[in-house]
Amino acid sequence: MRQGFIALGISTLVGMAAGIVLGAMEDLLARLPGLLVLVPAAIGMRGAIFGALAARLGTGILTGQLAGFARGSYGAHNLEASILLTFFSSAVAAIAARGVAGALGLDTISLLELMVVSVVGGVLSSVVILLGVVLLAANAQRRGWDMDSIGAPLVTTAGDIVTLPALVVATMLLDVRLLPEILGSVLLLLAVASVWRGLRAPAALTRSVVRQSLAVLTYAAVVDIIAGGVLETRVEALISSPALLVLIPPFIANCGSLGGILSARLGSELHLGMIEARWVPQRLALLEGTITALFSILAFAGVGMIAHVSGLVFGFDSPGLWSMIGIALVGGMIALVLLFAVAYSTAAAAFRFGWDPDNHGIPIVTATMDLLGVLCLVAAMALFNAI
Repeated sequence: MRQGFIALGISTLVGMAAGIVLGAMEDLLARLPGLLVLVPAAIGMRGAIFGALAARLGTGILTGQLAGFARGSYGAHNLEASILLTFFSSAVAAIAARGVAGALGLDTISLLELMVVSVVGGVLSSVVILLGVVLLAANAQRRGWDMDSIGAPLVTTAGDIVTLPALVVATMLLDVRLLPEILGSVLLLLAVASVWRGLRAPAALTRSVVRQSLAVLTYAAVVDIIAGGVLETRVEALISSPALLVLIPPFIANCGSLGGILSARLGSELHLGMIEARWVPQRLALLEGTITALFSILAFAGVGMIAHVSGLVFGFDSPGLWSMIGIALVGGMIALVLLFAVAYSTAAAAFRFGWDPDNHGIPIVTATMDLLGVLCLVAAMALFNAI
């Protein structure tokens, strides 16, 4: 509980910084149609890939497989798989953004422009997050920290704080004549090459992680893009009240962090034989759900309060303190029920089919909660007449 609260507190504060960045991007969102569609996927993919990496490393610590990151080691093979999956998932997100926006009748920049923003922004942010995960795992192993309690929140936090600025940097490349067309085509080919490399990698662990993750990350990218599409349909209302924009990243981040903690702990408990993969949760699994509920109440109430205060400090229009707290808390409590159902059923199903819950749990749960969390948040905003 103590380590989880600390990690979630850091996640909320840093997620709010990302929210302030998003609130300040209102002009960019208006100038580049479809950019908001990419935002949940850009943030979510970092959590899906590197949250899963943190969960695998946490399991590696508990089972004695992780002994550093030297070439040819368990840690190195996991890092290689995560790097290859970064290129793949970013390209899929760009393609999904164009397709979903077209299906919803939304205007967007071109596919190759989306490719540049998604892949360049994804790679820039992933470099920072990858270094953070390595340092976190090394310290967790040395100091006896619980990676399952701190990994997902801190990885999500890192994704929040670096991804949006990375996307802003990537958009600058769109102003260079002919560069988006050339660079977008090269990045698409590089994404295809990364999949080929992952499936034919010499290390069995790398091949296994890539193979098991391709379908999961494709699902995650599409679901995140649909979440972005929901936000894009409300973009005018959100831009008119930027404090609501500030609320989005930390709310989504907390959904991902809570789902990541629960998924990682359930995955480790399944690996260690502490719980069985039954369709009806056992007592220990229900205890994990209760702990997640305690985390949620404080996390979402804090998100609403800090979002309002941040709006006042930076001059963003806000519907009011109690409305912001109510929106975050009501939306969060609805999301919590869905979160437990998704996290437990995913972990149990993966284990029953002989798959690694660490490869499936966090990506599926965080992506699903990105969409469900956005829907819960938008529903709460509508309930409080904020949009």
